[in-house]
Amino acid sequence: MNRSRNIIGIVLFFLTLQASGQALHYSQYFNAPLLVNPANTGFNPDYSFRVGGNYRNQFATVGTPYNTMGVWADARVMEDRFENGWLGIGGSIIKDVAGSGSLSSTGAYASIAYHQMLGYNSLLSGGFSLGYVQKRIDISKLSFDNQWSGSFIDITIPSNEPFAYSAVGFLDLSMGLNYAYFASDNVYLNAGVSINHVNTPRESFYNSDIVDTRINRRYTAFANASIKIENLWIVNPNIYVSKMGGMWETVLGVNANRNLSGDGYQQFIVGLYYRNHDALIPMIGYQVNDMKITINYDATISSLSNLNGTKGAYELSIVKSGIFTNSTNAIKCPTVKF
Repeated sequence: MNRSRNIIGIVLFFLTLQASGQALHYSQYFNAPLLVNPANTGFNPDYSFRVGGNYRNQFATVGTPYNTMGVWADARVMEDRFENGWLGIGGSIIKDVAGSGSLSSTGAYASIAYHQMLGYNSLLSGGFSLGYVQKRIDISKLSFDNQWSGSFIDITIPSNEPFAYSAVGFLDLSMGLNYAYFASDNVYLNAGVSINHVNTPRESFYNSDIVDTRINRRYTAFANASIKIENLWIVNPNIYVSKMGGMWETVLGVNANRNLSGDGYQQFIVGLYYRNHDALIPMIGYQVNDMKITINYDATISSLSNLNGTKGAYELSIVKSGIFTNSTNAIKCPTVKF
């Protein structure tokens, strides 16, 4: 392995540490609702439950791919216990692996939210989630600049890096609010705010007397709409903004569902998004009844394109919704649908 390749690997390792501290994310954030905002738990007007899965692969052309994957589920419960309201409960498991197995992160979260109708046309939701995250690192697979012998990386030279642990774990708390306004049968508006890492957990493989690294709170806001055009299209413009420390992420764009069968049983999905100073994100998908599959590709437009030739990341999302056989469907939320 030549020196430049090792340097790239080291840079990606520390970039991964930074990205992990900022919390995992997907380009299809709207298909990972519990990760974006715990107030989304159980917010699914047409169905009693949802089950979803997400997979993301990136950095494949720069080094060993960075893989992120997760599964999640939520459900509406106690619909008959509250007047014009209900509880949502859910959970998710998220895992990512960076580089050649050098750094991995696994998190398991439980979330709960309460949803209250305000009159006939609006809904206010609040929720929180609590999770446990464990991160592992295989120090034997890492090499550092002070192991450069002048000709090659010599792993027999001590790295002098003060690693104290190969695994760390911490509790992670998030909370959020969500508001929905159902303007008509053809127009729906929604916005929400959330705070991740409320407890600013400690995340470091070093002793705290050397480095006491804390994960900064992450503040997120999103807004979206669903607009039905005749009975052919449902257009969904949306925007997502997130801030953590001095870092910002903004994703905005639109996706649209085309009614293929006349009754909404089959739908074609197409979309285009833009991540600020980073990537263009075309998306395509297909929905059959209660099953939706979408895939996107992140085409890099930042300076990283000099290394990866604009080849960024791809992402797959699968969401299955359903109704419990014994559901009372006591809450009748307005919705936009074919």
